[in-house]
Order: sequence, then structure tokens, then C-alpha cells
Amino acid sequence: MTSIASVTLDVADPTAADHFYRTAFGLDTQVRLRGAQAPTTGFRGYTLSLTVSQPATVNGLIDAALDAGATSLKPAAKSLWGYGGVVRAPDGAIWKVATSAKKDTGPATRQIDSIVLLLGVADVAASKRFYVDQGLAVAKSFGRMYVEFAAGSSPVKLALYRRRALAKDAGVSPDGTGSHRLSIGSPAGPFTDPDGFAWEAEAPAPTP
Repeated sequence: MTSIASVTLDVADPTAADHFYRTAFGLDTQVRLRGAQAPTTGFRGYTLSLTVSQPATVNGLIDAALDAGATSLKPAAKSLWGYGGVVRAPDGAIWKVATSAKKDTGPATRQIDSIVLLLGVADVAASKRFYVDQGLAVAKSFGRMYVEFAAGSSPVKLALYRRRALAKDAGVSPDGTGSHRLSIGSPAGPFTDPDGFAWEAEAPAPTP
């Protein structure tokens, strides 16, 4: 089964970005950073989502991100699906921190249960077919709305969402041009998907 081996963000200052991600979210090996400044404006077409166990952990991670230099796009709040908020990192990447729980069951931690890379696509059904042809296995599918692929041993799951819906969920306009400033490493690469997301050839992620 094919899965993501790595996710690389193109950033203007890798040292500053590394400090932010370690300080804000405790991420070190899960997301890679590469110095690059390809032109980009507006919504880059993707978000990264951190799934945690309870609202107190959501609040703690979002507060840490804001203290480290992130800007708030959606303050943490209850929703139909649970509790969460959205921030934009100093490098421009959009991060959502969320939980399906609506009540705390213990003290806040910094434990991240999963990382999900959500790609905003023009046609969910067509992109789903494309990725299945590349060897990815579907784990969840909700028609033309949302698709999630099996993660295997990867620390990052891949999911597809309609671009406009993803931008709305993030609290931003769907308009944007230029580079996604994102590269996805996988044994299935190299290729570019129908929405311009670049995949690079890389060995499978090691089993924990």
C-alpha cells in the first residue's frame, strides 16, 4: 500500500520555521522544511490538521502557536463535529487544531494523535480516482465531498476536500495563485496531481 513518506514545506527562513514548529506544536521530524520562495498569493490550496484528544489540548497548542508568532484565522470554538481552531504559521501554512471531543477528560497535554494533510481539489471524485491509480488505498469516502486515504506507517494522513469548502473551513478566501509551497514524498512519486500538487519519489516511512 502506498502512503506519504514525508511532507515538505517551502519556507523563506528554514531556521525560523523550525523554531516555530518545535515551539508551537512540538513537531520535528513529521514535517520537513526547505528554503524556497516560489511566488504565491492567497490560499495555497491545502491545510494541515492536528487531531488531539480534548479541547484543553487544542487551546494549549493554539495558544503556543500564537505566542510563537502565528496569526489566528478562526478562534477555537465548539462545532457540530467537536472543538477546534485555525492559525496561519509565520511561513504562511495554515494549521487546524481540533478534537472530536467536546469536554475535557483530564489535564491538557501536547500529545498529537494524528496529522492530516488536506488537499483542496476541484473535483474530489476525479482526484480520488487519480490517487487510487497511484496506489493509495481509500480509508473513508463521502461521495464528492471528502476522501481520506489509509496512512500505513506514515505519520501524516492524506485527505481530499473541495477547495472552496476547505478554504471556508480554514476561514480564508479560496482565491490564490502561484506555488503551493508544498511537496509530498512517497514511493508512488514523482508525479503532479490534477490540482498541481507535486509528489517526489521517496522510500516508505519507517515503521515506528
